[in-house]
Amino acid sequence: MRLDQLPLRQQSRIASIDWDGLSPREARRLRELGFDDGVTIEALHRGALKGPLACRVGRMIVALRRGVAASVIVEPA
Repeated sequence: MRLDQLPLRQQSRIASIDWDGLSPREARRLRELGFDDGVTIEALHRGALKGPLACRVGRMIVALRRGVAASVIVEPA
């Protein structure tokens, strides 16, 4: 399941990330924020229409564009 499809408040784990589907800038940002296989992640809030997705990664809360979130594949924790 993609991160942008994950139900709110459901903890999961990052299974993989489509690094090739991201721009170099977006990929670097995700790596700097600690996105990697096996990291715990939880969707917290979706913006209106196609707005950003707020999610908890470890102990941080970050906002991602929906297109970026679609590149993150998650599995149940």
